Amino acid sequence: MANPLKQLAGQTVIYGLSTILARIINFLFVPIYTRLLTPESYGVVTEFMAYIAVLQVVLVLGLETGCFRFANKEGVNPKSVYANAMVTVFGVSATFLALMLAFANPIASALGYDGYGACIKYIGGILALDSITAILFAKLRQENKALKFAIIKTVKIITETAANLVLFLWFPKHVSSAPWLLNFIPETPDFSYVIFAIFISCVVCGLLFIPDFLRLSFRLDPKLLKQMLAYSIPLMIAALPGVVNDFLDRILFRYFDTNADAWRSSLGLYQAAVKLAVIMNLFIQMFRYAAEPFFFRRAKDKDSKQLYASVQEYFTAFCGLVFLGVILYIDIIALILGPQFRSAVGIVPIMLLSYMILGMLFNVSMWYKLSGKTDMAIWITLSGLVVTALVIILFMPKYSYWAAAFGHLASYIVMFAISSVLGAKYYPVPYRWGRLLCIFIAMGAAYGASLLIDHALFSGVVLGQSSAGAVAAKLGVHTILILAYLAGAWLLIRKRR
Repeated sequence: MANPLKQLAGQTVIYGLSTILARIINFLFVPIYTRLLTPESYGVVTEFMAYIAVLQVVLVLGLETGCFRFANKEGVNPKSVYANAMVTVFGVSATFLALMLAFANPIASALGYDGYGACIKYIGGILALDSITAILFAKLRQENKALKFAIIKTVKIITETAANLVLFLWFPKHVSSAPWLLNFIPETPDFSYVIFAIFISCVVCGLLFIPDFLRLSFRLDPKLLKQMLAYSIPLMIAALPGVVNDFLDRILFRYFDTNADAWRSSLGLYQAAVKLAVIMNLFIQMFRYAAEPFFFRRAKDKDSKQLYASVQEYFTAFCGLVFLGVILYIDIIALILGPQFRSAVGIVPIMLLSYMILGMLFNVSMWYKLSGKTDMAIWITLSGLVVTALVIILFMPKYSYWAAAFGHLASYIVMFAISSVLGAKYYPVPYRWGRLLCIFIAMGAAYGASLLIDHALFSGVVLGQSSAGAVAAKLGVHTILILAYLAGAWLLIRKRR
């Protein structure tokens, strides 16, 4: 069991190189965005990114996971699998892009962004290119070409970074040097700069994949495609409410925020605080890149279910470490945000815990992918969507972004509980629930101890306002608590049944 776990850990690191770089750079841009953009403008970026996330799920049709399923089937040619997926996704994406180009201005007006039709066109290009390259990235993952995957992702990230730096820091002062850019973006920095930078990076990524794209056969196998769509579309339908669930709060700020006239500002503050929880989401994403094909490859192994249970324990323990690492150093991490964005930092613990539960949900939800019961996923994710919608609709008019944060937490807990119960029935994995609970108890104990100690000894210690010695003492105590948690979690996981 040790070798498969080491293999998964190794691939997680490789896939994570590009993911870490993307998240870190995105994280490093938060100080720029929260200092050069107003909360309202940052809120618009957040709204557009929510639409992109939801629509991309639709355009890919769930064929990323479908490719893993059928490329590992006996008697099926992997080349035919990816050819079917590419032809289908390319056709859907091209049609979508044509519609976005044709109706860009009416769409912008309907959203309240008159004069920003170009932004709608960029979003159409982002979605089309990302959907097409998603199949090519899946092919690299299937072929265990993690390094090539990471290199292309990294080039895409560097391109977006360079574009952001040029647009935000150079262009406003040197408009006369590049007047042609005014055909694409306004002279004064606003949300369109962020969208345009992403579009440029997607174009570069698409160009890098041209050799891989041309090597595909593009021959449809109608019988195989029918089987692939029958498996994948339920996953897409299931993923859609899941992604909508993740981004519904951003969309509903427009309708339910406490201050209807300044909902974009509230959304900007909320998104800035959520960015501080990015480390947890980062680990989950890089883990998923490696874990999904890993779980499928190991499905036929005799001890596969015991392996899945062990993966859950290590994953949960590491997430607990990330949670404590962020929360116990929040005084330092919060300085990343511009001063006008720090009022929402209180929701960070809630979002970290929410993402942790979401990662555990990914592990326990593998049962319906491995057993072929993908239609069950629809009902699980719909239940989560209903919970999120109810919490936001009922409480956002009074509590604003606090309702959005607790809506995520409640939703993921409900989905995790339902998926665990159904998984125990249809694809039982011997999860050691007592051990997982102990990890949460250890995590909570460390966090609770930090609150008590801070109140008793460091109640007046604030970074930037107190002496360096007092701040160092506070952070030193927090570090000891983290190490104590780490030692306890390690001993617990290494303990025999």
